[in-house]
Amino acid sequence: MIVVPEEACPGLLSLEDAVEAVEAVFAAMARGEARNFPVVREALGHAEALYGFKGGFDRAGPVLGLKAGGYWPGNAERGLTNHQSTVLLFDPDTGRPAALVGGNYLTAARTAAAAAVSIRYLARPDARVLGVVGAGHQSAFQLRAAARQRPFERVLGWNRTPERLARLAATAEELGLPFEAVELERLEEADVIVTITSSFAPILKREHVNPGTHIACMGTDTAGKQELEPELVYAAEVFADEVAQSVSIGEAQHAVAAGLMTEAEITPLGAVVTGAHPGRGSENAITLFDGTGVGLQDLAVAAAVVRLARASGQGLDLAT
Repeated sequence: MIVVPEEACPGLLSLEDAVEAVEAVFAAMARGEARNFPVVREALGHAEALYGFKGGFDRAGPVLGLKAGGYWPGNAERGLTNHQSTVLLFDPDTGRPAALVGGNYLTAARTAAAAAVSIRYLARPDARVLGVVGAGHQSAFQLRAAARQRPFERVLGWNRTPERLARLAATAEELGLPFEAVELERLEEADVIVTITSSFAPILKREHVNPGTHIACMGTDTAGKQELEPELVYAAEVFADEVAQSVSIGEAQHAVAAGLMTEAEITPLGAVVTGAHPGRGSENAITLFDGTGVGLQDLAVAAAVVRLARASGQGLDLAT
């Protein structure tokens, strides 16, 4: 069994590595070679924390395991990240534990990678303006991963607290992209919009989005979450990492509850990756990727880290 600590993961797994791993998982899910297990998520009644498990088995990997962790809102006062998680991998042939991997960086990387895959397959080839809604820790990961998918020429950013956009501005500068803090109305200039908030009330509305735009909704997913108004979801061609999660805890839940659309109208992104679905229906279509986050993505990036750690002689090998 190998242990790869949290501190080692950023130096081992690049965002390009994460995109490759997550893209492969989308394809395996679409082919029926990989499945996610039911998610367990509980309020502990202690430290206001949420704790749970996401797991699955990817026969194509082959990868078997789970991610355990959650959200501790008081961690910032301790100088820690609020989101804490660890991935445990097993040998699918024997069930023996194979690896224990820090999951905080990996969660951020796989979330950004999922949005990047959606941009790769659904955004117009001539997309040149990237919009980002939200300015938390995850937003910088999203910007870095998205910027690699199209030759973007500028970045527009919006946040409820505009002064927090400094992180995005600095990241854009690092990437050599002009950045502008804007009002929501200006997002109609964007060809691709990534939302990465924890909102429970719609932020992005139909009038903020022009035909031909691709939207990646990557914010916190749970019952009641909402970044887009239902009318915007209804106006879009909707794709998801996992359809069942999209309609229960993802961005599509409100449009489905309002009777504007059905679960059958949502396409797994993996079907586009494998070529089973053509993807964008027209140049003027609004495409929407509802990224709810699935355990198989966590397992895929953790397995990639383990391979890279072994190849570079890093990590701690334990007798099991």
